[in-house]
Amino acid sequence: MRLYAAMRNGLFVLDENGTSSVRLTDHDLQCVAATGERVFCGTFDAGLFRSEDGGDSFESVGEGTIPESVMSLAVDPSDPDTVWVGTEPSAVYRSTDGGDSWDHRDGLTDLPSEPNWSFPPRPHTHHVRWIEPDPYDPDHLYVGIEAGALVQTYDAGETWEDKVPTARIDNHSLTTHPDAPGQVWSAAGDGYAESENGGETWEYPQGGLDRRYCWSVALAPDDPDTVLLSSATGPRTAHNVDSADSIVSRKRDGEPWKRLEGLPTGEGVTRTVFQSGDSGGELYAVNNRGIYRTEDAGTTWEAVGDEWPTEFERTTAHGLAVVSGR
Repeated sequence: MRLYAAMRNGLFVLDENGTSSVRLTDHDLQCVAATGERVFCGTFDAGLFRSEDGGDSFESVGEGTIPESVMSLAVDPSDPDTVWVGTEPSAVYRSTDGGDSWDHRDGLTDLPSEPNWSFPPRPHTHHVRWIEPDPYDPDHLYVGIEAGALVQTYDAGETWEDKVPTARIDNHSLTTHPDAPGQVWSAAGDGYAESENGGETWEYPQGGLDRRYCWSVALAPDDPDTVLLSSATGPRTAHNVDSADSIVSRKRDGEPWKRLEGLPTGEGVTRTVFQSGDSGGELYAVNNRGIYRTEDAGTTWEAVGDEWPTEFERTTAHGLAVVSGR
């Protein structure tokens, strides 16, 4: 197993022997995705990087096509050679050869809602914060624009469908589950949401969730009714370590949200990023205090790795990828 944690100021790599290293320290990392030996990292300042050796070395890819600000990544769960990239300004790119070549999927910014898209810290622009492929249909993607819309494509980006009235506006992360066709879950700045009909309509079960600026959402591999969510009261308490005060909560079918203990949360802890494991209740989490693992969907946690770099204690986690075996 290898873990890849994209922190703002470097990529933390933990290999199957428990040996850690830090890569890409000269760049502002925004996202990471991995499958097998192949790892992709998106940066805000230098475009997209790819490793073919499990993170030991990286090369720049997509030059001349992909802009320098890569904000989101996704690998098709049915085809590891199909990779999706979201950028700032908002655009989506696809590779079908593992990152050797890329094509721009036109039409995203022609949607009627686009004039209302805007990212508050840089209000003149906006970006693709998340891309979530449908595990039942590789041509169907959910795409979260920060901020302004959750849009979809059913033909791999040939055409796009605009947001629906009940969808959240500020979607930070989305997730699906191979055992739950048609269902999708969202962690958004304007609250949690879930859909049972492929994003046509959305519901907001938020009972017990007292901090509703949501950032990351994940599901137990063996139970799509078990949802983990990281949240805070707002952007400053989510992202700024000097004012950070984030929590992790869990919701099970028919139950309200409950705050979880066992991993660092609360004062001084920036918002957590999740990644589901391979089986059972296995999930991983990363924040500025380190990487943690649970085998029981968040009831108990253990730290992963012996050392967490001190330079990551005052930053935020932007992505987490887990690869089993090599």
